[in-house]
Amino acid sequence: MALSYQLDDKHEMLRTAVREFAENEIRPVAGELEENETFSVRLTRQMGEIGLFGMIVPEALGGQGLDYVSYIIAVEEIARVDGSQAATVAAGNSLGLSPVYYFGSPEQQQKYLPELCSGEALMGFGLTEPNAGSDAGASRTRAVRDGNHWILNGSKIFITNAATPMTRGTIIQAVTGSDDRGKPEHTCFIVENNTPGYTAAPMKRKLMWRASNTAEISLEDCRVTEDAVLGNPGDGFRQMLSTLDRGRLSIAAMGLGCAQGAYEAALKYSKERVQFDRPISKQQVISFKLADMAMKIEMARNFLYRACWLADQHRPFGKEAAMSKLYCSEIAKEVADDAVQIHGGYGLMKEYDVERFYRDQRLLQIGEGTSEVLRLVISRAIGC
Repeated sequence: MALSYQLDDKHEMLRTAVREFAENEIRPVAGELEENETFSVRLTRQMGEIGLFGMIVPEALGGQGLDYVSYIIAVEEIARVDGSQAATVAAGNSLGLSPVYYFGSPEQQQKYLPELCSGEALMGFGLTEPNAGSDAGASRTRAVRDGNHWILNGSKIFITNAATPMTRGTIIQAVTGSDDRGKPEHTCFIVENNTPGYTAAPMKRKLMWRASNTAEISLEDCRVTEDAVLGNPGDGFRQMLSTLDRGRLSIAAMGLGCAQGAYEAALKYSKERVQFDRPISKQQVISFKLADMAMKIEMARNFLYRACWLADQHRPFGKEAAMSKLYCSEIAKEVADDAVQIHGGYGLMKEYDVERFYRDQRLLQIGEGTSEVLRLVISRAIGC
């Protein structure tokens, strides 16, 4: 049995196609969308048309039937140009439609997956609350059974894709009781946008991913039917952990793509910028910095792809997903910082992409598990 991944021609063809799309369609408008905090329905639908949603979902359910390595390559290539559009794709796949695919009933899959996989609609994943971030089990959102219905009350915050013109609804995790030990039991519900008592409002003035949609959700006596339960009552926490494992792969891919984009921008600039009668790329202090950047990116790519290969082989990958997300996000930080340094004062100006890369990387050490929490996850996985 092979011990690691091996890219084939299909992977390389996919990379080329996504890179061409990102360069031709996203790069020309990325700065304007980011400056105006505009979520682009047009780009999202275009990304759906070229198959960037539902990538790991079987064709029979409306997806592309590809592997995790393919999906991660696609996210990486979009993030190489723009973190906002990469966030839309990553959250759309790993947080929006993935729980429906893995845990939804056949009826829920048939109802939601076709339009989620085509890029015609998006779904949010409502986990984080004002007082429940890293401690996701501290959720205060409650759901109480009322006959054949459930009544939800609570709030969620920082939910990607939950308040776009294309959003169908959000998967809401709520406390629905307690187990024999008195610990909270969680259940996930698919709450559609037009449900009375449910509101989702965009959050503005973000530091990063300004063209990605982030929402704050309120639930006030929000009544849903029994068929809104995702999977079985009480399975919500397990579903959340599984979803986060897969989500960490996509956040790692965003870190990898961000680092690649920042590195390429710095390399190009270093060859054009002349100081002391020669390009600064020929100055040892700069050339060594670029060499370190290239080495870090290659190490990050190899580790992430192997973690995705483990997922494709249906082998345990939780530890590797945590390591990949932690490493790739911190490499993005280091590479983006060096890229700004190489640009000097120009790296602080919005006319240069590295300014945006530097801001976009900051969330990568927070979302899908902070760097501190991931070190805790890894330490437990190695038996500490």
